[in-house]
Amino acid sequence: MTVTLEDYRDCFAKAPPEIFDTLEATFHDAARVMSPQGLADYMKGAKGLCKLGRGHDLVLAWLENMPAVVKECGEDVIRDCLGAAMKLSSMTSGEVIALLFASLPTAARRLGDADLLRGYLNLIHQLSAKSARGLRPMLGVIDELLSKLTLSGLRRWANYGADAYRRDLPRLADYFALKSPDSRKVLQQERRGTLFIDTQRKLNFYLRALWGRDFFLRPTAADHEGFRPYIDAHVMHLPDAVDDMDGLTGVELYRAMAAHQAAHLHYTTTPLSAEQLSQAQMVFIGLIEDARIEYLAGRDFPGLAKLWGRLLARDHTDAPEHPTVQALERFARRLNDPTHATDDTDLDALADRFHAVIDSRAHDNKLSWDIGMELFHVFAARRDVPSLRILQSLRIPYRDDNRLIWDYEEIDWNTAGSHTPAAQRQTRKYVSVMEMAHEVDAELAGDDAQEIWVCKDEFRPYEDAGEATTSFNEMWGKEPISPPYHYHEWDHQVQLFRPDWATVYERRATKGDPTTVDDILLTHKPIASRIRQIIDMLSPAGVQRVRGMEDGDEIDINAAVDAMIAIRMGAQPDTRITMRNVINSRDLAVTVLLDLSESTNDTMDGSDKTVLDLTREAAALVALAIEGIGDPFAVHGFASDGRHDVQYYKFKDFAQSFDAEAKARLDGMKGGLSTRMGAALRHAGAGLLKQPERRKLILLVTDGAPADIDERDPQQLRHDTRKAVEELAAKGVQSYCLTLDPHADTYVKRIFGENNYTIVDHVARLPEKLPTLFATLTR
Repeated sequence: MTVTLEDYRDCFAKAPPEIFDTLEATFHDAARVMSPQGLADYMKGAKGLCKLGRGHDLVLAWLENMPAVVKECGEDVIRDCLGAAMKLSSMTSGEVIALLFASLPTAARRLGDADLLRGYLNLIHQLSAKSARGLRPMLGVIDELLSKLTLSGLRRWANYGADAYRRDLPRLADYFALKSPDSRKVLQQERRGTLFIDTQRKLNFYLRALWGRDFFLRPTAADHEGFRPYIDAHVMHLPDAVDDMDGLTGVELYRAMAAHQAAHLHYTTTPLSAEQLSQAQMVFIGLIEDARIEYLAGRDFPGLAKLWGRLLARDHTDAPEHPTVQALERFARRLNDPTHATDDTDLDALADRFHAVIDSRAHDNKLSWDIGMELFHVFAARRDVPSLRILQSLRIPYRDDNRLIWDYEEIDWNTAGSHTPAAQRQTRKYVSVMEMAHEVDAELAGDDAQEIWVCKDEFRPYEDAGEATTSFNEMWGKEPISPPYHYHEWDHQVQLFRPDWATVYERRATKGDPTTVDDILLTHKPIASRIRQIIDMLSPAGVQRVRGMEDGDEIDINAAVDAMIAIRMGAQPDTRITMRNVINSRDLAVTVLLDLSESTNDTMDGSDKTVLDLTREAAALVALAIEGIGDPFAVHGFASDGRHDVQYYKFKDFAQSFDAEAKARLDGMKGGLSTRMGAALRHAGAGLLKQPERRKLILLVTDGAPADIDERDPQQLRHDTRKAVEELAAKGVQSYCLTLDPHADTYVKRIFGENNYTIVDHVARLPEKLPTLFATLTR
């Protein structure tokens, strides 16, 4: 695909001449740093901004600044920058968006990473909704801000000003323009010692001088507790800023980090197998492996051993959380410096053995395995092995998380189930109708069949009086399931997460009769009529003109005339004489999550319907409501058979329409098993977070408390569900529970919060309640 300037000449035919002049000047610069696809995205972005009708300065800013952004962060960010501009177009003026484009080259150069630049765009979008008046002054001083702050520091600085001066607009503008004392004080408070971007070039030369090769370094936001550098795909990820530490400058600390990671890349030739090892054992082995590669690097470059030794010899004023941490820190120092004593006979003996054999086995990482396991057994015999969280809190700030040194067994989920022995695995072979008819020996092969033939075309073998039966493909073999999705689970007794504790499998939903759902909608026609009224109130109103603004996009003639009359009469005029066209659109994605446990098969008192029947009716009506509004939505269900098998069903996903196929899957849903709610919420939230909409909602419909067959403590899964709700809320996903349990007052408030649940006392009214509740939540 070749992109030429002539391809877009017609698009800018009606634009002023200066736009095409600028385009001609920048097109060749852009072609040097962009591929044909990137260049096409760049030109389509200019075309879209030109049609946006927000002034030509906006288009000029895009054309002039994007090549510099692509040069720093790659062309993948072009669409992100354009998407951010389109989102802002309904929230602020074209001049502010042009200022954003003008700030992007500085942001790309100072942040130095595409993911961090996307974080910067997200911050601008959040501020436009939270404190739009502060965007213009902040973008005016963005060069100074990014020269002193990391992205995390900039976010905290901006959020402080937006929260503190939300109702004081003049002081808000002064804060974001760095004119107020509070603004300077918070800036100084959030300022870090040494920024990565100021050190990156020096580090590249430093590593090249040592090993005579190039290494790839990237900054990473280190704004959470316990962050450690890491190596991913041979790219070294370092924190975006560090502070001076015990006489060592930030530059020296960066050198220690980069040299340690480069030593891993240079001296680690084969990974260690992580099979049959616990996480604690891997920490002990990793401690020895760090010492091994540092020995090799120190032997080649003695100055590195001194640099790392200064950090290992730091005096800590505060006591560690567990005595094992201090013992391991002393042991790490002893491995670096043979003259240092740990005051522990067993550890000193292990260190002496390490130094005795390291010369002959320096290039054998099996040494790390042997001594690391002995080190683990020393503490295991003393019953002094703490939790993984404590083990990972070693106060050795320059070392990475050692993910590079481990090799994990890769499982092909296309050919094997997670618990399926090799002898019981099935292969699926796709054949034609004639092969199926002539070669099949057992037309009703069961779960134990080693080979399953699947017909390329669906056909039904037996028909009686025109009524089609189940197809061959639906009768044969095991039900296909997805690869496993592992989620942690909160243990309220020890107040820690159980890593990868619950496993979720997405299973194929059974199809029923789509006309059943159509009959439900016909039966509840009065409710459907009320839903249509709700839709009319909730549907986007399109473009609305907002008058009485001080910084709008165009002059309001009536207000301007009134202001001139006031001036002629000697009165104080109203300065709000501009107006703005605002696109009033909904920005919401919804997942309706249905509890499909065994209790949903119970029949309601005074009715022949089961809870599952009522849940199906409610899901059909709420799907009708959301489909009419136009919000992207999904209807999913879940049940569980212990922590190893949380079954997840997608009756309608975001990319699918609410058609006959979705209605058939909705009719075919069945109740069974248990309710492991936390894992299902985390899986639903993971899918919802992939949606681009700003507001995200999980609407959970359940008839009881979280429970499962492998948990005897009734509070365990309730605490885990509450933790899952808190995790999703921190990521911007709201969880709302509609419970049919009349006794839910004892637990639902503690799980979902004060105003995030509704108890349906009369279950028969569920089909009526759910669409109305959705309208209330998303108004």
